[in-house]
Amino acid sequence: MRRVPLFFALVAALLAFAPAALADGWLPHPADATWTYLWSDSVYNTTPTKEKVTVDKDQSGPNFSLDWTTDGLGNPASAPTSAGTVWFQETNNGLDIVPPGWKSNAPPTSFPTLCASASQCANSLASTYYNVIWGSATPVLVEPLLKGLSWASTGGTPSDPVASTSEYLGVEPVTVPAFPKPVLAAKVRSDITQAGALGDPYGSGVRTIWWVYGVGPVKIVFDHAGGSSAAVTTSELQSTSLTPADPPGDLDYFPIKKGVTHTYRWTNPRYLKQPEVQQFTIDAVANGTARFSVTSVSGPIRATGAYIYTSRVDGVSNIAASTKAASLAKLPPLGPKSAPPADRRHFFTPFDLMDFGFNPILPAYPKAGDAWVGKASGRDYDVFGVTGSTKVLGVQTVKVPAGKFQALAVQSVLKQQGFPFGSGTRTSWFAPSLGLVKLVFRHADGSVSLVELLK
Repeated sequence: MRRVPLFFALVAALLAFAPAALADGWLPHPADATWTYLWSDSVYNTTPTKEKVTVDKDQSGPNFSLDWTTDGLGNPASAPTSAGTVWFQETNNGLDIVPPGWKSNAPPTSFPTLCASASQCANSLASTYYNVIWGSATPVLVEPLLKGLSWASTGGTPSDPVASTSEYLGVEPVTVPAFPKPVLAAKVRSDITQAGALGDPYGSGVRTIWWVYGVGPVKIVFDHAGGSSAAVTTSELQSTSLTPADPPGDLDYFPIKKGVTHTYRWTNPRYLKQPEVQQFTIDAVANGTARFSVTSVSGPIRATGAYIYTSRVDGVSNIAASTKAASLAKLPPLGPKSAPPADRRHFFTPFDLMDFGFNPILPAYPKAGDAWVGKASGRDYDVFGVTGSTKVLGVQTVKVPAGKFQALAVQSVLKQQGFPFGSGTRTSWFAPSLGLVKLVFRHADGSVSLVELLK
């Protein structure tokens, strides 16, 4: 199947967008939203301090900012005063800090200096949101939050950088003053390292944040480095104008992990008299994007190539592919009709059958009833010339040579004008932490392609 060249990977960022669903996600920011936190530090701020966080009035598309202040909250005189702003951007990869980044008054002089020099040091941990973004400003939070997800981030100022590695640990109930009855929260643990600052033990350590869907961070615990007497910073949400929501499902139906190999068998009694067996290996992974290489094991098709997939807030999508094949099997040609006959497409691999039509292959957080359509315009239509619709049927039991799985069934009705082999009904089954395990494409010409995971 002739596919778009791999240079599409270089322009994948152009496909990014921030869906409206983000506004109701892990850090919603309606104009009237408020949060009040109480934070303390076991060594440097032993007087619990209230901070009120509000949404800045200047919001533009995916960009928004949050302001905080300690004024007017009845804090004791010994409590540190603080006022500041942090600037965010929602992307299809999650939540980032964007220029100008952050600003606030200087931290109390009793706090460790988090720069190589005390002069004009812009790094601080003297507020709740500084503890949220410390070491993880880009990105703050990666989405979709799925089981097994981990990522690397950076933070701090360019001259005094801070690095972190974060891991999503799953969902657990959490109780804070704002929610005296337990609510479900996504737990994210970060190992943070700062080197070269005057107070770098304080800038290093392990931070855990509990994020509640529909609200934002509700609890932060930062265990700073430095041994048994090291400081611990804690912040808990006291009140908010927002209402918690159940988090989306976190099963990963299209896992991206370097080195994973799958072997598939593809049959079609009309066109493939001998089964085609091919092996797919994830040989490169970066920032939620993976390259799968394909090689033929046995059968009438000798194919090699690569496919690039990305997992983002707008779902799992194929953004590039390139295959070469010599085939003894005479498969019917595909469109689009607008392409010259020599350039019309063919199915050469099981992933060609899975990708065919339009993105996404899966939504970010798929659930039964989700549905989307393929439009007669845009990049996917230019590539495939296919219209139709896709819906998530739900979890079904499927049995293939690789085993028995509870797999998510996704069904597409496809129409490629003038090409019955490129039209029909395709059902794909995806198993958690495994990916595609079965596919049945009932072509409009009456033939049926069956793909099954062998191992």
